[in-house]
Amino acid sequence: MNALSQIVDMLEQGLVLDVTIEDLQFRAYVVVSEPDIDRVADFVPKEQFEEDGDVHVAAIDQKQQAREQIEDIVFNMSPGDAAVFLCANSQVYLTVLEELGQAAEPAD
Repeated sequence: MNALSQIVDMLEQGLVLDVTIEDLQFRAYVVVSEPDIDRVADFVPKEQFEEDGDVHVAAIDQKQQAREQIEDIVFNMSPGDAAVFLCANSQVYLTVLEELGQAAEPAD
């Protein structure tokens, strides 16, 4: 999986990215959050739900699961869809960002 992404917005709990994987382009919301589907509305603007595409949600609790979870979501996506990745902790969050094409910040 060769993902390229660009940061679109910063959230209190994470980032919003425009992601390209092969021919698929989508918006991704990557946040540190408990795995609660009701929290999605806290991160995703209502306009995203009103557009034609679907919103896919994955809760990732171990960084070893990140690539597989992302690949599963992407496999089921169509153009115009969005993805929300609820990351259990900051390690998982950084791993998901790396998988989506964002380099990890170097430690000072």
